[in-house]
Amino acid sequence: MSGIRILLAEDDVNLNKIITRYLEKEGYQVFSAANGDDALDIWFDQSIDLSILDVMMPGMDGWELLEEIRRDSENPVIMLTARRDEEDRLHGFELGTDDYITKPFSSRELLMRVKALLKRSGRLSQKDVVELPGIKLDNKAKSIRTSDGEAELSAREYELMVYFIDNRGQALTRMQLLDRIWGYEYTGDTRVLDTTIKRLRKKLGDCGDCIRTIRGIGYKFEVNE
Repeated sequence: MSGIRILLAEDDVNLNKIITRYLEKEGYQVFSAANGDDALDIWFDQSIDLSILDVMMPGMDGWELLEEIRRDSENPVIMLTARRDEEDRLHGFELGTDDYITKPFSSRELLMRVKALLKRSGRLSQKDVVELPGIKLDNKAKSIRTSDGEAELSAREYELMVYFIDNRGQALTRMQLLDRIWGYEYTGDTRVLDTTIKRLRKKLGDCGDCIRTIRGIGYKFEVNE
């Protein structure tokens, strides 16, 4: 993982240090800047794999920086903002951001999103096979096996299961799961998630109990490793 280079553009000095320290602890190489102009210089000087950009910065703001990056690359970009307006979020996706995090957020959440984008872009390779007590994930075969045999999952159920396994032990909110699996553009009934998980638990047999309901929050996948 040490080969992954991340550009961080955040003008809040304390937040910049916290994010940098947390990402470096995970083995990433972080190039940080306190404004968009310096961040753009870093972008052109370094071979960046993923960028984390604050929207509101002195000089060139995050939106302008995103536009400049998109002229040159399709590498993953995460936008940080203190605003919760839907229009802001939609504007970011129109400009080409891959993810959007509203402040305040936890370092763990940011790391989880960084890993997800790096995996999706192929920059962070997934293990071909992940074996846990009672369950085996084969990324090449796109299959899930339990003690009851191979689970016949739909593409969405499989994607949901991969996300649970990648983030096992973490409480995941319903909104996180909907955003990740159904996409930000999804505007349908949020109960579709509960229905899908009910169906998934049934297909997993005894292992279905590994998907725990966290009342008032969402779900958690837990196994005794």
